[in-house]
Amino acid sequence: MTAFGHLEDTDIDIAIDDSEAGERRGMELAARIRMVAAEDPELAQDLVDELIVALDRAMGGTFREYLDQESRNGAERALTDSGSGISPARNS
Repeated sequence: MTAFGHLEDTDIDIAIDDSEAGERRGMELAARIRMVAAEDPELAQDLVDELIVALDRAMGGTFREYLDQESRNGAERALTDSGSGISPARNS
């Protein structure tokens, strides 16, 4: 009998379903943004802002509904700066 050692979940890179594959891609994107932020925080913030705007457009202006309050505040700034924001009165 051959001993293979102990396998960790991270040793297996097979997505079980589409949602896990999407989550894995999201985690990889977050890791890449962290690497950029370590080198150039301003560039990383610009990338995050652009991503927020693109996601909000793709979701028909509903992206902010999926964010907690702190994240929503940052998203509002990015959307307002891009001209895509909804006024706070309409977003209540």
